[in-house]
Amino acid sequence: MSAPFRIRENGIELFVRLTPKSSMDRFEGIERSADGRSHLKARVRAVPENGAANQALEKLAAKTLGVPASAVSVVAGGTARLKTLRVTSEPQVLMQRIEALSASA
Repeated sequence: MSAPFRIRENGIELFVRLTPKSSMDRFEGIERSADGRSHLKARVRAVPENGAANQALEKLAAKTLGVPASAVSVVAGGTARLKTLRVTSEPQVLMQRIEALSASA
């Protein structure tokens, strides 16, 4: 299975499948799509209007990965379920946190 992220020079790009209007904000492990790509499954309580679900996802990712909120941004898929998040921090540390997250989910 491919990893749900791609390493970049000063961080990672995290691939996420977002479900808005959920009962709680959380990550639920890794999901593999039909084309073989992996995504981290996420749920947020926010509705998908005016960017509210994207903002909730950014905050959830920042809190879960232990980085400042300003270090996380949606860079692709703003209006789609499949999103790419840019997380700026030490790539090796982020990889370990994502692997721990996917193992515990």
